[in-house]
Order: sequence, then structure tokens, then C-alpha cells
Amino acid sequence: MKSFLSKKYPFPDSKHWIGDCAFYCGIVFLILYFLQPFGFSYYSGNKILASALFAVVAFLCCIAFNFCVSIPLHKHVRQWKIWHEITDILAMILCMGIANFFLASFLFHYPLSADSSGILFQFIYWTLIIGAIISSVSVTLRYQRYLRDSLDSMLEKTTEEQVNVKITISDTRLRGSDLTIFVNDLLYIEAQKNDVAVYYIENGEMQREEVHTTLAAVLKELKDYDNIFQTHRSFIVNMNNITKAKGNSNGYFLTMGDDMAIVPVSRSYVPKLRSFIA
Repeated sequence: MKSFLSKKYPFPDSKHWIGDCAFYCGIVFLILYFLQPFGFSYYSGNKILASALFAVVAFLCCIAFNFCVSIPLHKHVRQWKIWHEITDILAMILCMGIANFFLASFLFHYPLSADSSGILFQFIYWTLIIGAIISSVSVTLRYQRYLRDSLDSMLEKTTEEQVNVKITISDTRLRGSDLTIFVNDLLYIEAQKNDVAVYYIENGEMQREEVHTTLAAVLKELKDYDNIFQTHRSFIVNMNNITKAKGNSNGYFLTMGDDMAIVPVSRSYVPKLRSFIA
């Protein structure tokens, strides 16, 4: 759970945050009108109008919270994580709840005094409970959807750090020729019967070179490079050269380079791939 909360949240600068505010507004309306909590069932006035009024207040609070808190925080926090997003949503829901408490005091005609503090705390308590459920489910579902559709954009790439860095893949034959290439040019490596096929970029074109060795030996040689990752019992990829990733819990397909090749991620390697994401 702790490792999940510390993962990078992929889209802090949402372009649809006004739509998200409208979504939370709709939730407030539905909860009040159909569940009628906090004594709302005893309200003798127009419940649809009152529910809509609470929803409007929630919408305005959401807009204000985004302008005053969320957007500035996104600009100052270097890497937005899942726990940041959940806390941000929960704080926004709490602000909405407090604002609606004052609206409720107006509609239900009970005075704001020390005696009403118990009602306020109860209001905050249930707001936090409901808010925690909503924020956790919302963030988790959005994260999993993004992970399924845009895995490539979530990978921590080290291309700049590895400029001019070369790797050597040793040929185990007595007179075999080792293959030395720039690590940033490596696309992927595929196991053959008694060899491995190394696919890399040279002069803008994908090249293929066979080396007499095993995939296990290659992994051992390249163990110091975090971007070299095994995705299948027959494939190793350079994570820096993944340009697209599509799939789900049953497996992914990774597009390498400029649509030069597609490499599978088998189901058994999916958890490892997900845990690799920062």
C-alpha cells in the first residue's frame, strides 16, 4: 500500500479539472437528494432546489480550491505522487463540506454557536469518510486506466544520462565477435535457439545482429543499467526507446523506436513492469 501511494501520479496538470468539479458537484447533488443525510430528510422545502444549491456551493468551492491550492501546488511539487492527489482531493472535499455546513445552517435555521460545534464535527467526520472513499476509488481507477493506455509516458527515462555510453554484448564462441554499440541505440534483444538477436539503431535504421550467447548472460552483463528490462522470457528491451505501450493486466505490447518494432510483455512480467515505474 505504501509503495502504491508513493508512485508517480501521471497527470497532475489535468486540462479537465472544471469537468472534475462538475463531477463532484453531481455527486453532492445525488447524495443529498437520494440518501438525504445530516437530517436533510426533515427539510420541508423543495429538496431538489436545496440539493442543487448545495451542489452549486460545492462547485464554486472546487473552482476556488483549484485556483488557490491545487494549481499552485502542482507547480511547486517536483514529482506529484498518488498520495499527493488523494490528499489534494480529500482537502478539497473537506472545504466543500465546511462551506455546505454553513449553507445548511442557513437553510435549516440553526444558529452558529459553540453548541453547534458538535454538529460541525459530525459533518466534517462524515465528509472525510465519504471523501476518503471517493478520492481513493477515483484516483485508483484513473491511475489504472492511465497505466493501461499510456504506460510509456510514466517511465523514468535516462537517455540524457547515457549519451555516449557504450555497452558490449560478448560472443561466447572461441572466434566470435563481440558487439559494441551505444546503449541509447539499443532497441531490444530477442532470444533465438543458441543465439540472441540484437536490434539497434544505426544511421536512423534498425539493424539486426546475432550474437552467440544467452539472454541470461546478456542480463548479467547489463545488470548495471536500470533501463535494460526483461519483458518476456525471450525479450529484453531498452526502456528509454519505448515510444508507445498498450495493454492491461494480461500483458502489454511495447512499440520500440519510431514504430520500428513491437515487443510483448508477458502476463508474468506485468507486475514487475508496474513496480518498475517510479
